[in-house]
Parts: sequence; C-alpha cells; structure tokens
Amino acid sequence: MSILKLENMGYSYDGGRTKVLSGVNYEFEKGKLYAIVGKSGAGKTTLLSLLSGLTKPSEGKIWHEDKDISKIDRFKYRSRYVGVIFQSFNLLPNLTATENVVLSMDVAGYKESKKKETANSMLAKVDLDETKAKRRVLKLSGGEQQRVAIARALSYHPDIILADEPTGNLDVETQNEVMEIFKKLAYEEDKCVIIVTHSPSVAESADFVYQLTTIKNTTPNKK
Repeated sequence: MSILKLENMGYSYDGGRTKVLSGVNYEFEKGKLYAIVGKSGAGKTTLLSLLSGLTKPSEGKIWHEDKDISKIDRFKYRSRYVGVIFQSFNLLPNLTATENVVLSMDVAGYKESKKKETANSMLAKVDLDETKAKRRVLKLSGGEQQRVAIARALSYHPDIILADEPTGNLDVETQNEVMEIFKKLAYEEDKCVIIVTHSPSVAESADFVYQLTTIKNTTPNKK
C-alpha cells in the first residue's frame, strides 16, 4: 500500500504561465528507496517541497495514507510524518550535534522527557559516537554533518524521509557510507526514503527511479 501518492499533480508559478511540473503520477511505499532524477530545471527540488508540504500543488492531489495533504494540518504533517534532509544540511553550527537534534524535536513539539538520550541514540544510529555528539557542528566534517542532518530528520520518528542531494557535497567513500544509512532506514526500519539526486551511482542504489522531464514553457508574443 502506498504511503504517498501523486495524482495528476502539477505546479506552476507566475499566475500559471510558467509550468514546472505537469501530470505527475508517482506512488511511494514504505520499505523502499526511491530516486528522483532529471536535468536542472526539471522540478526535482520543487517536487520535494510539494512532498514535504512546504508548497501546495497548482493542480492534482498528493495523498498521504489516503488523505489529501491539502486538507490536513500541514505543520502536523511536516513535523510528524516527514523528515527532510537538505543538501546544505541547515544545521546551527554553534550548537553541538546533540543540541541540533534536540532542537528539531522541540520545534516539532515532540513530547518526551529524555530528549537528549533520544538524540544521542539517533546519532549513534548514523554512526556518530558520544564524543562527536558533544562536538559543535562546525568542528565536524561534511560527512559527519550530513549524518547529524539525517539524525535530526529521524528524531521524531517519521515514516517518510526526503533528501535533497544528500551526497552532493561528499566524496565517493563518504557518499557510499551515507547511502548505506539510507538503505538501512528503508530495509531495516521500513521507512519510505525518497532522494533527489544528480548522481548516477546514487540512482543505481534505488529500488525505483523516477525521471522528471523539463517542461518547455513558451511565452506568447506581445502584439
């Protein structure tokens, strides 16, 4: 059964004159790893924003467990069901790894008395030990920061993980290590993992690859 389903979904701006996505019909299930690929301008990041509830589609629907996400509380959707991992990490550099994860739990309204312990368990899950958990983020490597970003996305136990170019700034060895984490999340923890990527090797690791095609918009000639 699909946890996310796109039904004839499209997105445009400039009052509908510039179309980015049109007629998208994708389905996503728990326990599987998906890759979204396409040339620059094809709408990959826009699609991720739509899936995360940050943006509303201009046409069609997005269903989460048979519920139209436009009809449910979008903050609740984003803070409970979806974990987002950004290419630029979006961490607070002067906080420790643990503090970044705890802050995410606070923002999401996660009710638990032992948030620090939960944060450290999330960091351990992505192979960051207690010493690195106590280290300020600016003192961590790029690969370690990406792991903190993944742990933060996991902190409120969402079923859906959305990642925007999560390996774009990493060397090949670290990329492979990060991809192993995503595979474990899908196959061992039954999460739906959706990755936007330019990397052919990342796409090859996915169970399903969805290819977005750039839409050619034409501007009417002024008379």
